[in-house]
Amino acid sequence: MQPSPEQSPHHAYPDHWEADVVLRDGGTARIRPITTDDAERLVSFYEQVSDESKYYRFFAPYPRLSDRDVHRFTHHDYVDRVGLAVTVGGEFIATVRYDRIDERGRPASAPADEAEVAFLVQDAHQGRGVASALLEHIAAVARERGIRRFAAEVLPANNKMIKVFRDAGYTQQRSFEDGSVHLTLDLEPTAESLAVQRGREQRAEARSVQRLLAPGSVAVIGAGRTPGGVGRTVLRNLLGAGFTGRTYAVNHAFAADQGTIDGVPAHRSVGEIDEQVDLAVVAVPADRVPEAVADCGEHGVQGLVVLSAGYAEWGAEGRERQRELVRQARSYGMRIIGPNAFGIINNSQAVRLNASLAPESPAPGRIGLFTQSGAIGIALLSGLYRRGAGLSTFISAGNRADISGNDFLQYWYEDPDTDVALLYLESLGNPRKFTRLARRTAAVKPVVVVKGARHSGSTPPGHAVPVSRIPDATVSALMRQAGVIRVDTVTEMVDAGLLLADQPLPAGPRVAILGNSESLGLLTYDACLAEGLRPRPPRDLTTAATPQDFRDALAEALADEGCDSVVVTAIPWVGENGEAESGDGEVLATALHEAAAAGPAKPVAVVHVEIGGLAEALAAATSTVALPRPSAQSSAAATPPRAGAADTTGPGPATPSAPATGSGKATAAADAGTDGGPGVRAGRIPAYPAAERAVRALAEAVRYAQWRRQAAVPGKVPEFLDDTIDEPGAADLIDTLLGPDPDPRGRPLAHDEARELLGRYGITVRPTLPAPDPEAAVAAAAQLGYPVALKTTAPHLRHRADLGGVRLDLANEGVLRRAYGELTDLLGRPAELQPVVQAMAPRGVDTVVRATIDPAAGAVLSFGLAGAPSELLGDTAHRLVPVTDRDAAELIRSIRAAPVLFGWRGAAPVDTAALEELLLRVSRLVDDHPEVVSIALEPVVVATQGLTVLGASVRLSPPPARTDLGPRRLPNY
Repeated sequence: MQPSPEQSPHHAYPDHWEADVVLRDGGTARIRPITTDDAERLVSFYEQVSDESKYYRFFAPYPRLSDRDVHRFTHHDYVDRVGLAVTVGGEFIATVRYDRIDERGRPASAPADEAEVAFLVQDAHQGRGVASALLEHIAAVARERGIRRFAAEVLPANNKMIKVFRDAGYTQQRSFEDGSVHLTLDLEPTAESLAVQRGREQRAEARSVQRLLAPGSVAVIGAGRTPGGVGRTVLRNLLGAGFTGRTYAVNHAFAADQGTIDGVPAHRSVGEIDEQVDLAVVAVPADRVPEAVADCGEHGVQGLVVLSAGYAEWGAEGRERQRELVRQARSYGMRIIGPNAFGIINNSQAVRLNASLAPESPAPGRIGLFTQSGAIGIALLSGLYRRGAGLSTFISAGNRADISGNDFLQYWYEDPDTDVALLYLESLGNPRKFTRLARRTAAVKPVVVVKGARHSGSTPPGHAVPVSRIPDATVSALMRQAGVIRVDTVTEMVDAGLLLADQPLPAGPRVAILGNSESLGLLTYDACLAEGLRPRPPRDLTTAATPQDFRDALAEALADEGCDSVVVTAIPWVGENGEAESGDGEVLATALHEAAAAGPAKPVAVVHVEIGGLAEALAAATSTVALPRPSAQSSAAATPPRAGAADTTGPGPATPSAPATGSGKATAAADAGTDGGPGVRAGRIPAYPAAERAVRALAEAVRYAQWRRQAAVPGKVPEFLDDTIDEPGAADLIDTLLGPDPDPRGRPLAHDEARELLGRYGITVRPTLPAPDPEAAVAAAAQLGYPVALKTTAPHLRHRADLGGVRLDLANEGVLRRAYGELTDLLGRPAELQPVVQAMAPRGVDTVVRATIDPAAGAVLSFGLAGAPSELLGDTAHRLVPVTDRDAAELIRSIRAAPVLFGWRGAAPVDTAALEELLLRVSRLVDDHPEVVSIALEPVVVATQGLTVLGASVRLSPPPARTDLGPRRLPNY
């Protein structure tokens, strides 16, 4: 909402303060600045506030606002006096205001840095987290306007407001003066305030998803009068799944006496339904959707699944229609899945919701599935159905104009029915947030991702995303840093999901292989080596092996402390007449289930070739084995958990009728890698038609288990760096270099400027002196001391020793003059070459360290060997900033050429500790100062003791917007 012309022309309406937020109960609201046009809304809002709340606000009975009050509360300069309102359906439900004050509490202007703040929340909306969200936003506004502290006077009986301030996480002081509580809040964000903000964000967004997945009632808008069509299909699927809530069919074309459709009540509008409708599935043409949304919003519907097409995938007009759809829905406090969605499924027995177009719905299980593509969603559902896998929830988000994969990561993080999260993503609307949420979720349950549209310029229509400059390989590396299992195809995603959902995590890479085919065993062995596993020689049971032989061999392998997982290979038996027999797959499956249930908890995968009924029988989550309870010395914590399952307090004996899939909320306490004793474990055993697929899934589980063990003890930024880092000095230097009116495109720093800035963080760059002619080169060498290096700095020759632009170990003046002449004769005039002289560094390994700010992914630190390994072969490792000591150690060890640093072919190992410290310093510099948008240190020569930075380039720019550090807000695509 823009202000009227009466608004002060000196301070334009700050539309960037407008934000949609998710409240504690999962509903949405809009926060925006109050303008002069809001007088009537303010009066109406105040009339609906109780006398008690008015008393708490004004410390006296205050039944109505005077004209002077209304004028004061609606006229702001957006600097010293600011008011924000929370709206639902265009009407105020809460307000907050600050007034800048001086040290005596009187009205003031800058440079005064304190403000008095006061809130008022409508009684009907108290308890929804409205005041907490408002505090985050008004604090961000205040910081933007140079205010560093809030002061508030609160009556002692106003416990709710005191709690809002107390729980915000800011540094604060409290005192009791003149019958009121005086609070002072330091508005500088703290680790605690950020943790509080993100905790509230998680609970609110998870709740908003839960309201969609577990409604008490569903209305299908657009259910046709005759069978067929999208709406009628969804209605049929709802009824077929046995939805436990109430179902309604809505179509404006129904006759007044329609009565029912498919046995459910039929209505011409949502407003005709006598009871509360929680979820509406919209399946009408795009031009009729606004009418349906308004009908839903005006009658309290909590969320929408919009199946209708004709939005951003149709071009500019469709994109605007999509934005208007989101604005309209959010104005009523509703969230949207879609548009152009395929639907949602919740297999919980308490809900049994299938509000989708899925022709085949997998059985209940432990896998959560999110996809941005309806076609891929159909394929995945069909594949999981055929392989007997079970789903907890399924979501096809379509254009994901509102709810995205990030929201479902928030939900799955604490969902007790989901052990593994599978996501097919074609775009990332907020990559920084995705990485943060994925890391947190992966610490308790696996997150498997397929990223479609991986190449530049191939973002699917309808998906508005930040433009990323980093290659897909970097994105993959950053996902793995966050614990995400990144796979290339949806087939691999299903393969990995099946193993992770029903098998414990492996304690290590040691693999036992057994089966009745020597050839299939060798193929499996080779696949293990290719994936970096440590397979034991395959055990050939011969083609005469019986199911009992398989059972005994698997039991022996599981009991072997030298193996962490088992791959069973099986081919059809050969009968006495020489013909292949498919055999009884169910008998073999039973034998394998019995052995797996009786042995220590280790993952088991089966590779089979045309054995009828085996895969289906293995997918059956049943057990007929009862074993004694382990001894008291065998604690449950000593048993590796199923991926995504929490540790239990102790396994109990199995019974023939007990379900074997198990459940349990994932917890960070789950130990992904300890050896376990014998106990009861019964569940689905994943089966694969090819050895490579089984081994690839197992390798992903091994890598994930290793990451999870390491994540249990996170790294840290060493405190010793603080003694050698001058953060304030660097900030002052950056301000000086950028100037009062910086170019938004930024500016590269000169060599001496870069050296000075890096020096503030303890990064020493070896000086270079210009050598425009031989005499200057000789003078520079005399100043630096022999031996020296002579090199060109022309952009097309920089770091290109292979072209002859670098001459090393020049020991005296004569050698230097001769090298200068050769250089200019070969490559061109000095003015073109821009030669410099630099003192020689100790011999070592040439490396390169870079840091860049990507608009989509954020700050990224990269490392590789200088020259061909990184430039030609792409052998570069990446980590998100800020980097911990563990990240730095992993970074230098994760490139393929890492052995060169550790004594390859008898060479002396280099000083990797000094290299790790350099990486940490660069990370700190970029993290502390977002104006530093690019750093390149090349080459960095790492010797056996210490290192030398020979070249450095730095680029500064006005800091880019950080969507992940401000107050909570929903994205606008």
